[in-house]
Amino acid sequence: MGFGEKETFRGLNRATQSQRQTGSAIKPLAVLVPGINEKIFTGATIYNDEKTTFEKDYEPKNSDGGYLGEITVRRALESSQNIPFVEMMEQITPKKAISYLEKMGITSLTDEDESLALALGGLQNGVTPLEMASAYATIANDGIYIEPTFYSSIVDSRGRTVMTSKQEKRTVFSEQVAYVLKKLLQQPVNGTNGTATYCSIPGIDVAAKTGTTDENYDKWLCGFTPYYTAVAWFGFDQNETIKYNSQNPAGIMWANVMRSIHDGFSGARFYQPSKIVTAEICADTGKIARTGCTNTYIEYFLQGTEPSQCTRHSGSIVDVNDREDSKNEEKNIIYTDDNNDLELDPDEEEVTNTEVHNDNNVTNENIQDENTQNEVDVPPAQNNTVANDTLLENDVVDENEIIDSPENYENEEIDNTLSSDVQTDEEEDNTEENSTETVE
Repeated sequence: MGFGEKETFRGLNRATQSQRQTGSAIKPLAVLVPGINEKIFTGATIYNDEKTTFEKDYEPKNSDGGYLGEITVRRALESSQNIPFVEMMEQITPKKAISYLEKMGITSLTDEDESLALALGGLQNGVTPLEMASAYATIANDGIYIEPTFYSSIVDSRGRTVMTSKQEKRTVFSEQVAYVLKKLLQQPVNGTNGTATYCSIPGIDVAAKTGTTDENYDKWLCGFTPYYTAVAWFGFDQNETIKYNSQNPAGIMWANVMRSIHDGFSGARFYQPSKIVTAEICADTGKIARTGCTNTYIEYFLQGTEPSQCTRHSGSIVDVNDREDSKNEEKNIIYTDDNNDLELDPDEEEVTNTEVHNDNNVTNENIQDENTQNEVDVPPAQNNTVANDTLLENDVVDENEIIDSPENYENEEIDNTLSSDVQTDEEEDNTEENSTETVE
């Protein structure tokens, strides 16, 4: 996979300067963060995924044109269903969502973005990969936004420190809210219908979300582990459809880079703080499961937000501690990268289908089926982007530097103190022409 030759000194930095449409990668930030923090819904809340006309005749569609009916928030996130997220945004209100996005470091929002299309990435200007990375790192950092920086200090020839990096920090939400979000964001990676299953790293918790804009102009993968946060964007400076057989080039890059830089890391799980309630949920009703419920899963709640008992099915309440899968967690595993990288197959073009328009003059979502997450399984040519930096903090994933193999760390959460971004350039044209279109 070629990315073109660099011909310009200090030219356009696509990680820090290119504002791109985000597609569904915005859903966790614009919808889940405010919704969970304001206790408007939980991961088990049921929404109806069906054809819906919202205000101003806004009729978003799902990527595959189909609907799943009544599903939980977790299930909607897993395969990136669009209708439930617009329903959630309606409850949250776009104005409140924007206030949260700004607290997480996103600076490019406009008055025109205050619409329901915000839930699906319908933005006037878009967001840079760096700002997406810092926003996702806010979740990884237990709700604390940390302004990204590219240096720690400057030392003169005599060893004297002449400048130290000063990063703005602020608490946006609690560590409990952050933990619930982390557990939800594992669903696209671990779920049967997940859109980012190729991003898993054995023994290490991975949270991730994909994003695709209208006409397949932009592809995203935003995610983090207990060690690093990274964001990958793939696209053209001037909008052009990306054709990779329904694959996500940004996701493949993200997976390959993150697997490489985690080589030799000890297994790590997201740290669970106090005041978190775990319950077995009936996926049909979103209520606490009884023994008569046949479709169940484990959900995580802020204390006091757990639902009532299922009334559709009979039996006694299920004790989550009795589940076998809750007793078999891997511990003290050292991850070893097998170097069997994922590869893109550009030979077959993906079929897209775009129609719907929203109330913000942003075309919407009937584009790419994100449920093709398992179509990539062959090793690729190596990427041009490799990661750098220190290991204990969730640092900037930078181009053209390779880190040494890390020492092992204990199986505990490590702060994501800096955001990271992986970007690739399809063209060296320094002229940007952003899409005003979205979404998965």
